[in-house]
Amino acid sequence: MFTLPYKIQSVQNLLSIPAFSENAQELKFFDQNLTEIEHVNFAQKFGFIKMVYAEDLQQIWLLEESSKRLIKYNFREDKILNSYPLNIDFENIKDMLVFNNMLYVLKENLFLAYNFKGRKIIEIPIESGKRLRRENNRILIITKNSIQELKAQKLETIIRSEDLEIVDKNSAANFGIKQNKLYLYQP
Repeated sequence: MFTLPYKIQSVQNLLSIPAFSENAQELKFFDQNLTEIEHVNFAQKFGFIKMVYAEDLQQIWLLEESSKRLIKYNFREDKILNSYPLNIDFENIKDMLVFNNMLYVLKENLFLAYNFKGRKIIEIPIESGKRLRRENNRILIITKNSIQELKAQKLETIIRSEDLEIVDKNSAANFGIKQNKLYLYQP
């Protein structure tokens, strides 16, 4: 058990699972056995980090709330690669993703996309947003009862059922859980 809450990010590589703690202001990488393999502390170098997106094993994207900016940071060399000022609302952000020079933000009832100049490109209302996931060029929004894909600045539903208790996606299939039964949905 962790002494502080950590949010495990989307697991793309079982050999390196990123987990971020807003309270501790640190990012930890774990292997498939949940043994800590790396640790990055943000408290000494940055202001308050609201959210982290670990793109690969070299660079991470940081949403720094105190200075209202998006930071591209190479933690292996302890170097800021780029910084983008953002005049956006940092409250109630549940998840973020950076892809193709866009920042995608998920809030409880809103999906937003910004360019690196802080201009809002997409704003779509959703219900009970949980997390974002990227698969190749696809951006997926996972909510309490659905999985939706962003296509041409609109959301297209892949799975939706009010009866399902949990809806999620792994590398092989979409799935839902209802009354302790697992339902697989092929993409």
